[in-house]
This record gives sequence, C-alpha cells and structure tokens, in this order.
Amino acid sequence: MATFSFTAPLWRWSARSTSWFFVSLPEDDADAIDAAFGGAAAGFGSIKVAVTIGSSTWQTSIFPSKEEATYVLPIKKAVRTAEGLDDGSTADVTLTVLVI
Repeated sequence: MATFSFTAPLWRWSARSTSWFFVSLPEDDADAIDAAFGGAAAGFGSIKVAVTIGSSTWQTSIFPSKEEATYVLPIKKAVRTAEGLDDGSTADVTLTVLVI
C-alpha cells in the first residue's frame, strides 16, 4: 500500500454537472501510482483507494482522465455535505492505494 496527501480544488464534471464532483490528483502522485499500481488496474483503469477528507473516510476508486491528464477522485455527496465542500472548494485529501 502507498499513501499520498495533497490539497486540491473540487470540480464539477461538465458531462454531468448536477451530480458528479471530483478532485484531480497531483501529477507526481498520479505518476507514482500509475508506475506502481497501474498494471493492477481494474475496469476503466480504476484503482481501489481509501480516502480521508476531514472527518470523512470511505473507499472508492480513482480513474485515469485524459482530459485532466491525471487520475481523478470522485467525491460523493455525503462527503461534500459533511465536509462543507462545493464546486471550487479546496479539500485536504489523504489517499491510500488498496491494491496489493
């Protein structure tokens, strides 16, 4: 397992502007994850992760994004609500890759 911590702005996916929000991983972190775990990626290139933002912790997957040129992390509504996040808010993220 590998853990990464970073701060990133929340953004709304333009294809589904009413419900899908993400943060983009820093390029250096994405490169490290891809080099170490990209070969174990599942469907759509997804990699399982555990995430903490504020007092919220959950498991999800990160996905490669050609548009963003990095992995993107979906932020579900329950977390956005609990942590007071909205489009453009900055999130302090701790992400642990769960691929063995």
